[in-house]
Amino acid sequence: MSARRKLVARSARLHARPDALPMFLLVLILFLTPVNLERTAAVHRMENVTHTVTRILDGYDIRLRPNFGGDPLYVGMDLTIASFDAISEVNMDYTITLYLNQYWKDERLGFGLPEEVLTLSGDFADRIWVPDTFFANDKNSFLHDVTERNKLVRLGGDGSVTYGMRFTATLACMMDLHYYPLDSQNCTVEIESYGYTVSDVVMYWKETPVRGVENAELPQFSILGHETNDRKEKLATGVYQRLSLSFKLRRNIGYFVFQTYLPCILIVMLSWVSFWINHEATSARVALGITTVLTMTTISTGVRSSLPRISYVKAIDIYLVMCFVFVFAALLEYAAVNYTYWGARARKRAKLKNREQISTSASVDKEMKGSGAAHSPEEIIALQEYTATSGRVSPLLSLRSKPLPPSTGAPPSLRLQRDYSSLRYRTRTHSRRNSASKPKMIHAIKRGATVIKASMPKIRDVNVIDTYSRVIFPICFLIFNAVYWTFYIFD
Repeated sequence: MSARRKLVARSARLHARPDALPMFLLVLILFLTPVNLERTAAVHRMENVTHTVTRILDGYDIRLRPNFGGDPLYVGMDLTIASFDAISEVNMDYTITLYLNQYWKDERLGFGLPEEVLTLSGDFADRIWVPDTFFANDKNSFLHDVTERNKLVRLGGDGSVTYGMRFTATLACMMDLHYYPLDSQNCTVEIESYGYTVSDVVMYWKETPVRGVENAELPQFSILGHETNDRKEKLATGVYQRLSLSFKLRRNIGYFVFQTYLPCILIVMLSWVSFWINHEATSARVALGITTVLTMTTISTGVRSSLPRISYVKAIDIYLVMCFVFVFAALLEYAAVNYTYWGARARKRAKLKNREQISTSASVDKEMKGSGAAHSPEEIIALQEYTATSGRVSPLLSLRSKPLPPSTGAPPSLRLQRDYSSLRYRTRTHSRRNSASKPKMIHAIKRGATVIKASMPKIRDVNVIDTYSRVIFPICFLIFNAVYWTFYIFD
């Protein structure tokens, strides 16, 4: 603006002079000449570039690789990691967004200015030869096209080509889940030429093969490092050069501590509450035990739904199974307490009943001996059984003054008792014969069970079982946790 003002002031002064018009035109021409020269140079450059691109593409055969029929073409590679999007244990894959840059030299594209670099649109790649690069472990991928196709082509004066693209790929990653969720995984990017063997195209990593790994973040993993290598793959159609980039990933356990491990620990501790509840409160203890067992089953089902159906045992499976065992053992502990308590009471009642029967039989024998009447053994047994079963007073007082008539004239009830006694004697004799014919193994098992039962200590107070359980269960659970975490973390 200052130059224009000076020009206007100078032109005003020149207009004041009659002979100043030619001088004004001369100054104006000199002022506008640099602008015209720049525009002319820009137009001339565009015409030269257009002519150069047209010239190098004239007669260019896209079907033939550079240096066709000669030495193999060397193609450099480098990657820039944009983001790690997702890692799936169920599908055994991971999704990554990256920039892939490829470098090679095509002398057919040289235009004589080695220091000159032309940046062209991505569509230019459709008109020249490009490597048939693919990802060997690719499942699904797509090239980003917002707002335009994310491609880059740079052409050097000596024929060097830089070809870049941005895309998202889902790559296979076979994971070893023995230590899940305390595991580490290796996920790779496998780059290879699809049709050109090592006699035509040789791929290699650039000096800085990977960028952006330090800034990449994953929700469940931490990137410990990465490494690159190259090798030759022998396939059915020939030997190919393969470049490999491997990521070392370690799973973060924070999510699983709050979602799986801590709830399991609390459920196991909740099952121990039943040890402090009175053993006669059956509904409370049974409800608590069944609730904890069902809760552990629900947690196990939820964890397994997010994992593939693999046959081997994982670290989290061991923890869930052991927690389930502790919870189920707490429920069985109350079953033992209940059986011990009510079984002891039943045995006491049985002993009292046997004592009453024995005392009743002794009184019957004494009365029969005191009556002085001669009775057969069958009549005595029938009377004893009749007295024990009916609970009535023995009719021996009437029998003292009058001997018992023959069995045909006996009262119906007495005849039934006598017939029943004879039948029972025959049944016992027959059962003894059958028991003698049983296999010896069954008798050995019974004797062993009897010995084990006799060797077990007799518990007079069932509260002792709860008292020991309050100490044994927590100690065993602490020992299990110490062994588990020591093995899987420090291994």
